[in-house]
Amino acid sequence: MKSLYSKFVVFTLGTMIISALIAFLAVNTFYHQLLKEKNDEKNMEIALSLASFIESEKKLDLESFLQTQSATGYKIYVVSEKHKTIQYGAPFRVNNLSQDVVSEVLGGRVYHGMRDLPTETFVTGFFSDELANTVGVPFRHNEADYALFLRPDIKFLFTEVHYLLGGMVIVMAIISLLVMLTIAKMLIDPITKLTEAAKKVGEEQFSPELDINRRDEIGQLAQSFRNMTERLNENDKIRKEFISDVSHDFQSPLLNIKGYAELLIDSGLSETERQNYAEVIQSETERLSSLTKQLMLLTSLDQLVSPLRKRTFKLNEQIMEVTRRYRWLLEEKGMSLSMDLDKTEILGDPAFLEKVWENLLSNALKYTEAGGSIDITLNKEDDGVTVAYCDSGIGIEEKHLERIFDRFYRADESRTKQISGTGLGLSIAHQVVKLHGGSIDVRRNKSKGMTFSVKLPSSPFTKH
Repeated sequence: MKSLYSKFVVFTLGTMIISALIAFLAVNTFYHQLLKEKNDEKNMEIALSLASFIESEKKLDLESFLQTQSATGYKIYVVSEKHKTIQYGAPFRVNNLSQDVVSEVLGGRVYHGMRDLPTETFVTGFFSDELANTVGVPFRHNEADYALFLRPDIKFLFTEVHYLLGGMVIVMAIISLLVMLTIAKMLIDPITKLTEAAKKVGEEQFSPELDINRRDEIGQLAQSFRNMTERLNENDKIRKEFISDVSHDFQSPLLNIKGYAELLIDSGLSETERQNYAEVIQSETERLSSLTKQLMLLTSLDQLVSPLRKRTFKLNEQIMEVTRRYRWLLEEKGMSLSMDLDKTEILGDPAFLEKVWENLLSNALKYTEAGGSIDITLNKEDDGVTVAYCDSGIGIEEKHLERIFDRFYRADESRTKQISGTGLGLSIAHQVVKLHGGSIDVRRNKSKGMTFSVKLPSSPFTKH
């Protein structure tokens, strides 16, 4: 597999080659469409002016004059009427001038070799050092006819300025390429680091070292990756703790059931002892059943295996019924309970919403010490209803508030647990309320304790 850097190098070089080819084709088209004929006309004017000057000067030293002109940057080829040829300046690379052309020029016609030269590129046209790639004009000197063929000397076309400009362009191209490759390396290195870190995360190493400190988009990506790995690391710890907790919650009642079942085998037990052991087994079985149902409920909420079955019911009566189930625990702990419930009918799934009130009440009982208080209110409003559970318990620290609705999350394992839990209750409540199109909020009370507020809209069934 090619690396991203090698792909970038190949892409850059390919772009430079393709752009050079396109530029070459564009320049070539421009030369053939416009410059080729103008170049021919310009050199024809020079050749005609030379011929005119020669004819006007009767006592002109023709050879000295043509040598002087060739020294200024031209290649001159002269053919006399007796077909004697004389070359002035550097020789042509290819001597391919036909005798027919020479005869026509000696006969008084001009020759547009630059214009009519059959070439495909400007390199083989403008720079082609061929005798056929010239302009030819006739002239008469000392009662003799001559044919003069002329073209600029390529060496004289390139001055020191051209070499300087050409060198500057080459240096700029090299520097630009090196800078592009360096920048590409700087951009790709952090991506490579992110790739290696992602591989470690895939191997469940959620604390990879990521030394990327930038302020651009890659830096933002790296920071998001760090946040993600931190969250994954926390979730992994919570998951392992949850598995440990659930295993313990399953193991304890199972051991109790096994132990008391073995005791029941003893035929020497009294009827009273046998009844007590059977009640313990029944209690532990119900405990296992409750835990299993809670896990199944959470799974069904995730997969929507059990869709909401909406109907209209009295919400205030449901909250009162749920509260009655925990009356024994309130009396056992000597806690006070106050309820202010507006008579309210709501369209919703009573089975799911019942779990919300159970979890909120059990959560308040769990973290409220003996002798504390719990206040439950139900207010009917224009846009829906609000149910609030306010307790005087030990509260939850601010740093935990944004995570308490995450499944398996427990704010503080060291706190006393009057009611056993798995860290699923608030997560279930949050999902049920969300499915009903509502919201659930939590805040710390000014004195002590917490308040959980559930907001349900008038038409709770919305898209989710």
